[in-house]
Amino acid sequence: MENMNVTKRMKTLGFFGLVVAVSVATNLTTNLVSQKRDSLNLSNNQLPVTYAKFARAANAMETDFTVAAELSIHAVVHVKTKTPMKVQQYGGEFQNEPLFDYFFGRPQRSPKLKKRDDTPMQEGVGSGVIITNDGYIVTNNHVVDGSSDIEVTLNDKRTFKAKVIGADPNTDIALIKIEAKDLPVIAFGNSDSLKVGEWVLAVGNPFNLTSTVTAGIVSAKARNIRIIDSKMPIESFIQTDAAVNPGNSGGALVNTRGELVGINAAIASQTGSYAGYAFAIPVSIVQKVVSDIRQYGVVQRALLGVSIRDIDSKLAKEKKLKTMEGAYVEKVNEQSAAKSAGIKDGDIINNVNGVSVTSSAELQEQVGRYRPGDKITVTVVRGDSEEKLKVELKNSQGNYGVVSSIDSDDTLGATFKEIDAKTKDKLGLDYGIEIKSLSKGKLAEQGIKPGFIILKINNQTIRSAEDVKAAFDSAINNGEQEKALFITGVYPNGKVVYYAINLVE
Repeated sequence: MENMNVTKRMKTLGFFGLVVAVSVATNLTTNLVSQKRDSLNLSNNQLPVTYAKFARAANAMETDFTVAAELSIHAVVHVKTKTPMKVQQYGGEFQNEPLFDYFFGRPQRSPKLKKRDDTPMQEGVGSGVIITNDGYIVTNNHVVDGSSDIEVTLNDKRTFKAKVIGADPNTDIALIKIEAKDLPVIAFGNSDSLKVGEWVLAVGNPFNLTSTVTAGIVSAKARNIRIIDSKMPIESFIQTDAAVNPGNSGGALVNTRGELVGINAAIASQTGSYAGYAFAIPVSIVQKVVSDIRQYGVVQRALLGVSIRDIDSKLAKEKKLKTMEGAYVEKVNEQSAAKSAGIKDGDIINNVNGVSVTSSAELQEQVGRYRPGDKITVTVVRGDSEEKLKVELKNSQGNYGVVSSIDSDDTLGATFKEIDAKTKDKLGLDYGIEIKSLSKGKLAEQGIKPGFIILKINNQTIRSAEDVKAAFDSAINNGEQEKALFITGVYPNGKVVYYAINLVE
């Protein structure tokens, strides 16, 4: 009996010992947690734990694109064109453009000609974006360039004939017009605020498949792919991986709010079909071009007057540059806006009106937003210092005036042809352009006759009809100076004649 009591007492003591041990351990753990809580400044006796959920950033976008698609798809149109085909004498088929295939409206191949006197027409397809409810549509210049017939099909399947209001080969933008009312439009967004990695939608008509929407992200900005073939190209493309294909050219690039941020223009491809990269013209450039065309009939191109290049490690080492961000000025043109402002060879331009520029493409984009006569502030790095310079931008003729849209063909009223070899030998000529025919215009008014060979205009040598147009444009946009053509030429009988033509009466 006594042994049993001892045993019970031992079990009781063991139980209490276990309770004490657990209590001590619990107190120790509580103290440790309390100390840890104090070190983390926790309150309300809460442990440092949280639910394992994903906390979305305040400015992150949902990947539901239905609203953006609905806001944009009805304002994107299908553009069909007919253009006289350039045929090879031996075959009658046109040649394709390789690599960067930005002729999304690529014409379909036509069979070889049966008759030499046939005039074949090549059909092109592309896209366009309605920007006003009364029918103004923006597209690519290469979609409508040289077209004799343009047809626009809306998303509701109505079709209209369109006419070209104006075009700018330097940015590959064209403005066309249809006669309609109460059309759906896309709101303009802000391409400057686009970020690499941001979702965008490409809306257009690839392969004649109307009203197609694809999604991707902004892969890069301010891309210069050297695709625009013009005298003064502006390339600062938005690069995206949204799928685009032949027919998308001129279509919309929109953000997730359905706002227009670019006009699709090019793809990087060895085959002519989508291979992962596409390029769009930023809406900041589009708005400037469209506004100029509507207001002046022609784009008002402002020029700094510098030759620039991007900075790489080789140039930085060669020129001992302290920075690699900006556009390096290789040469400042004489009598240019840059020269007047004090910009020098070897300067690095890194800012325009408070906007940082890190490359030549970004500098072109920023300057391209302004018009001749606008005054801007340019920041240059020169040696170890930075300078802010005031620049008054000039036009292509070297003055500050607005460029006129007066057409040389209509004003002069002439058609031209090359001089044949017999006439060259007879008159001892190395250059010149012959007047083929004359209609009502400035040349006929001065008594000039068909057959007259123009040798010089305003002391500029004339070798082609393009030279005549260039001389005319230079004269008509000659600022406050006299707008006149001083023509030197010769008739087939060898008689040299001089004419002075006042362009503005």
